[in-house]
Amino acid sequence: MTAAAALEAFTAEADRLARLCQAMAERFRVGGRLLALGVTPSERSDVRHVTVEFVHPVIVGKRALPALGIGVEGGPLEIQLRLLAEPDDLVIAFGAAPETLAAVELARGRGCLLVDAAMKGRDAFEAQERTETAYHVLWELVHVFLEHGRGTSGAGASAFLYPSLEPASETDVEAVVADVAASVVMKAREAEELRERTLRENAPALEAAKAVLRERLAAGGRVLALGNGGSATDAMDLCADLRDAGVPALDLTEDTAVLTAIANDVGVENVFARQVIAHGRAGDVLVALSTSGGSPNVIAALQEARRRGLATVALVGYDGGRIAAEDLADHLVITPSQHIPRIQEAQATAYHALVRAVRSS
Repeated sequence: MTAAAALEAFTAEADRLARLCQAMAERFRVGGRLLALGVTPSERSDVRHVTVEFVHPVIVGKRALPALGIGVEGGPLEIQLRLLAEPDDLVIAFGAAPETLAAVELARGRGCLLVDAAMKGRDAFEAQERTETAYHVLWELVHVFLEHGRGTSGAGASAFLYPSLEPASETDVEAVVADVAASVVMKAREAEELRERTLRENAPALEAAKAVLRERLAAGGRVLALGNGGSATDAMDLCADLRDAGVPALDLTEDTAVLTAIANDVGVENVFARQVIAHGRAGDVLVALSTSGGSPNVIAALQEARRRGLATVALVGYDGGRIAAEDLADHLVITPSQHIPRIQEAQATAYHALVRAVRSS
């Protein structure tokens, strides 16, 4: 799917997504929770991405919204839904596995609102990238309706993100829906432009990273991946994609016992470096994802990896942060934006380019 085709798809879906935001706000307002479902490792990375975005808002002043991730690691989805789903809840499902579809039908029967964020692409990678944009947009824009209430006046904090929105009255909710639909298209355009810019401006770094991956994997090396929050879910997704391609990949975010033990006993800044010490070998490749480029635990891991002879690849946002300023990665891909959802979407496109290169070698 070209950028133009992706934008056309979001334009066609804009009104539906805006009205879905309105319906989601109504459910959240009465105590509903967003339940995210997925079966495969890649789908579960989207499940965790949704929950962290809704529960831990990255924009100051936005309320935390209740979201639960439900994957097969907790048992059959249908059984979990029977225990957890309540009539005011919302359900977003990734993938079309039979057990996922059965769980969705159970949720529908209980009166849950079904949140459809699925988008199409030329392949599974592009479809996931556009779907990520869709659920990011739903998270961003549901707050417009939460802040407006049921048509109450005052744009509130929404004015910062959506300056085109005017204070609403009880009679112009449709105008708010129209403005939100326009914002859907605007955000999709920003996402596509940033994806293209990231690939274009970082072409030499990406080609060098592809080459070192091919070289080290051919010599028996492995990939270690890490990140915090939404970047942790990207590390999950990267490892899932690499494993599907037959590449040995270690996700340094997935063992909650190890992470919490190190964070509690030694400090959060050491949660990844300690694992690099345990698992990293000369000849491996460390891929670090950070929207800020300045997370202390990511920096510590990159420094430890370099000491141990690992090649290092960093995908960062903003201006690259400390990782760029201090030249802490061998291969640096900078997504020039200050908007975290857009950074993460472009970074997904970048690491999918790395996976495609590995699969074709």
